[in-house]
Amino acid sequence: MVDPPAFHFVCRAAALEGAPDGWAAEMLGEGQISLLADQGGLAGIDEVAHALDLSTVSVVRSEPTAEEQEETVMAHAGSLPLVWVGASFGEQAREWAHRRGPMTLLVEAPEGLSGEQRDRIDRFVGLLTRQAE
Repeated sequence: MVDPPAFHFVCRAAALEGAPDGWAAEMLGEGQISLLADQGGLAGIDEVAHALDLSTVSVVRSEPTAEEQEETVMAHAGSLPLVWVGASFGEQAREWAHRRGPMTLLVEAPEGLSGEQRDRIDRFVGLLTRQAE
């Protein structure tokens, strides 16, 4: 039996471009990735799945507006902690992240994740791991 994930990680496939080899797989050791479609389409999603050696990957449905897309990601998060990488976040998402019970990290990355942003994610995931022990 597979253990349930300790957290969700939601991002566009392009957000992982330029990350060091193995970084995402290591960071996701106890997490589950869900991808948002971007300009790379299915090819970008496939690239991430291959890089992570996953035969399947969750895809969050697209919505016509940024506000509706945020609502869909928020619903997808459920009761698990969340790392959400997006180009930007509206006030609705920021307020939701601040007031929800499970820990939530919003990372604004219009392009790929910078080294500083990856370090921030690693610290957050490390904190989640220590809490679970």
